[in-house]
Amino acid sequence: MDVKNLFQKQKMMRTVLLALIPVSLMAVFLFGWRLLVMAVVVALAGAIAEYLVMRTINKEKTKVSEAVFVSAALFTLTLPPQTPIWVAVVGIVFGVVFGKAVFGGFGRNIFNPALVGRCFVYIAFPAHMTMGWAEPFLSLPGGFAAWTVGLDAVTTATPIITYNLGGPIMDNLRLLLGTVAGSLGETSAVLIALGGLFLVYKKVASWQLMVSTIVSGTALAAILHYAGVHHTSGVLAAPPLFTLLSGGFLFGAIFMVTDPVSAPKNKTAQWIAGCLVGLITVIIRTFSLFTEGMMFAILIVNALTPFIELKIKQREDKKKTAAKGAAA
Repeated sequence: MDVKNLFQKQKMMRTVLLALIPVSLMAVFLFGWRLLVMAVVVALAGAIAEYLVMRTINKEKTKVSEAVFVSAALFTLTLPPQTPIWVAVVGIVFGVVFGKAVFGGFGRNIFNPALVGRCFVYIAFPAHMTMGWAEPFLSLPGGFAAWTVGLDAVTTATPIITYNLGGPIMDNLRLLLGTVAGSLGETSAVLIALGGLFLVYKKVASWQLMVSTIVSGTALAAILHYAGVHHTSGVLAAPPLFTLLSGGFLFGAIFMVTDPVSAPKNKTAQWIAGCLVGLITVIIRTFSLFTEGMMFAILIVNALTPFIELKIKQREDKKKTAAKGAAA
């Protein structure tokens, strides 16, 4: 087997991986080198799963898309630091097979494979995904000199869980820097934002999707908070800046919503989809017991995207037909 011909080369996907390097290094500093081992294992499992399934579809010309490595990296970065590696493997295999390969492979899937896998393990293995959060390293050399955080460190909660339980709101500076408990790659708002700027500069991600998601989500959060609406737990709805900087909101808005396959291509549809993701995320966070609002919101909008694009196309076609009739 010629390894060079095994992969479908995709420069865009390599650009996304480059944008994730600073976030990944921050995750290593916060939680240790175990992240990289898990990332490698998850990437191999995802690639093998895609190859085996696609081989059953096309035995003569079977290629693994480089996009699978992006899905694997994004999936890994959404996991809690001490997620068992076997759980991560199960998640990425499920995401690649049922979120991508069953639709016919790269370019045909309507759902974000990384989020399909994340949603599956979130529901199937709740004890591993929601019950314990590691306190990160906060001083040099941090995780660069450690395999992982100690088992005794699982005594804290993420900022959004702490707030929903009536605890103090986290300092915005810590949220910006990312020195808080949370999923591996979702904590540092500064590095995530820089990654987003890099993707927009390289023209591999839609700024319309990013902006519409962020603006709609923070706007609704502001309305609910200042109107005195309360969370299901009884606390006041989270303030807008805290909503933006916590719970993976920014990570989802920049790296997940903009998935080039499952996201809409039409610019108008992008504005609509982004607004829906932001609004649904805040609604789920405020009026349910789930803190994973962004994940569910993106998958819901993924399902609606073909319908949204169809309706926009029909409307545009009617306008063109009317214009031609008027001209005649």
